[in-house]
Amino acid sequence: MKRSVKIALASVGVVAAAAATSAAVTKILVDTALNRSEPKVMKRARSAIAGTKGNDLLTPELRAQIAAGSELLRSRVTETPVILSRDGVSLTAHWCPHPSPKRIILAMHGWRSSWDFDFSLVSSFWYDNECSVLYPDQRAQNASGGEYMAFGLLERYDCLDWLNWLQEHAGPDVPIYLAGVSMGAATVLMTADLALPDRVHGIMADCGFTSPDAIWQHIAQNNLHLPYAMNRRLVDDMVRRRISGFGRQSTVDALKKTRVPVLLIHGTEDHFVPVEMTYQNYVACASPKRLLVVPGADHGMSYLVDRPLYQSTTLAFWRDFD
Repeated sequence: MKRSVKIALASVGVVAAAAATSAAVTKILVDTALNRSEPKVMKRARSAIAGTKGNDLLTPELRAQIAAGSELLRSRVTETPVILSRDGVSLTAHWCPHPSPKRIILAMHGWRSSWDFDFSLVSSFWYDNECSVLYPDQRAQNASGGEYMAFGLLERYDCLDWLNWLQEHAGPDVPIYLAGVSMGAATVLMTADLALPDRVHGIMADCGFTSPDAIWQHIAQNNLHLPYAMNRRLVDDMVRRRISGFGRQSTVDALKKTRVPVLLIHGTEDHFVPVEMTYQNYVACASPKRLLVVPGADHGMSYLVDRPLYQSTTLAFWRDFD
């Protein structure tokens, strides 16, 4: 065999091996993003995915505050409703009514998190200001059914299903607000152009991304230092097998068409979801809008870094749009 042919065959072998490795890595990342069960190999890489030291940000004192807040929040649950989503997934939520509510909040937690963790501290502020709150478990997480998370693409319709439940069970005709953190923020923002009930007076989104594609690209390139553009088609193929109706939907597209007032919140030191995504959402938003950017706050930490500013901004939003 000629030397040139051997070199060519060897090169083909190297390319094939690299392609196989790339496909295997891409599958692990897609499984991590979407599957209910997280690949064991990626559980140890959570800090790399988030682009920060992650749990090191949680001091013993803060951990104790979150634990106490979580326990208090769980103690306020009076009902755990279960509904069937429009695509047949069993969804569970946790209802914490106030005896004399001025407003109702539908609160969506983040990716691979939980309602009693993400809202463990802000929940007391909501309750003290006479809010009844419904805290769903997002699909494919915790007590809700489903095998795959959809990064807001399907969860936005779950919000509509939970709004229907609130319309039937929440009593007086008080305003409803959608709230979310991280993936939950993207979820509620993606509802902005849907047929929301007139009782929905606003959306409050803390550190939400703009689209699944945008956040996956950011994490791959900036946090994991992996190529994304060359694997985008492979990612799309893998995602479409899991998520019915997967497309290029984004919060930006939804906000361009909305009439619902929006409060956008983000920290400047967010390494998981860059603050630039909230700026994009703010520019795109066609409805009355407010922006709170908290200096020095990492992902989901704005309430902890500047609680007085967070609270006063929220109270002003309610005062203007209740």
